[in-house]
Amino acid sequence: MYRFAARLGFLSAAGAALIATLPATVVAQDNWPAKPITMVVPFPPGGVADTVGRPVAQAMARELKQSVIVENKAGAGGAIGMAAVAKAQPDGYTVLMSLASMTTIPEADKVNGKTSLFQLSQLKPIARFTADPVVLVVRSEAPWKNLKEFVADMKSKPGKYSFASSGNYGTMHVPMEMLKSNADFRMLHVPYTGAGPALIALLSGQVDAVATGPASVLQQIKSGKLKALAHWGEGPLASLPGVPTLKQAGYPLEYAQWAGLFVPAGTPDAVVEKLRAAAHKAADDPAVNTAINGSGSSIMYMDAPEFQTYLNADAKKMAEVVQRIGKVE
Repeated sequence: MYRFAARLGFLSAAGAALIATLPATVVAQDNWPAKPITMVVPFPPGGVADTVGRPVAQAMARELKQSVIVENKAGAGGAIGMAAVAKAQPDGYTVLMSLASMTTIPEADKVNGKTSLFQLSQLKPIARFTADPVVLVVRSEAPWKNLKEFVADMKSKPGKYSFASSGNYGTMHVPMEMLKSNADFRMLHVPYTGAGPALIALLSGQVDAVATGPASVLQQIKSGKLKALAHWGEGPLASLPGVPTLKQAGYPLEYAQWAGLFVPAGTPDAVVEKLRAAAHKAADDPAVNTAINGSGSSIMYMDAPEFQTYLNADAKKMAEVVQRIGKVE
């Protein structure tokens, strides 16, 4: 009897020791989430990722029964916040609400001979929420009534005018470079730390144009402060009726500023599945749809497998664009 008890005690101790050696993420999967989750938005408040991230965070919090705290971690065109999540503990408690610029940043670092802060392989997609074509906007008092006049003036005064962006090779920089190349004009690029500061620069007259998602500029357009000349979409925009596509103006260009949710690549499958389910619920949430539709955007949901395929194709296309842009001083 003593030998049996001793043997049982040895097995219990061995089991406890084995559990102690397992990664914390494995042990804690069953009761995840057991504490608040941080959603990193790698841009300042006021931009597209922030506009999408906040209502989604609230809806996911209701579904997961835990707080989802939005943390704006701006810098380097979004790379600082993206890298912070890519290198975070893969336990599901740090997630990223990113924009399409995450597909260009590693390639841009390669073109510029730099070591990238992160690689796409370090992040795993959970869901895509929106995918809006960017819109070319100028101040309401600007002399250009349409895109044709805008391009003509850029060509006649090369380098005189400027456009703002959220950072080099970001979602406000790349589409303008695509247009500059296709329409063959010169324009000064002025990078800022996010869409919010870039729009302030436009509204205050520091720059002459901006290309950004409808959600960032709809209210300023409605109030008469800005006017839209064209957009990079396939067809009409419900939020901006009457604004032509670049294709209609003779420039065969498309660019979508998508917003999607990611986790560190090593996050356990069980946690990923819970996040996918919560993200899907958030996309269907009436409050989320009201907030995003009201901002001028719309839900264009993709679950993880479909989003991964889309992401791979987008990254390949954007790598080619970045290589054409080349090194930026």
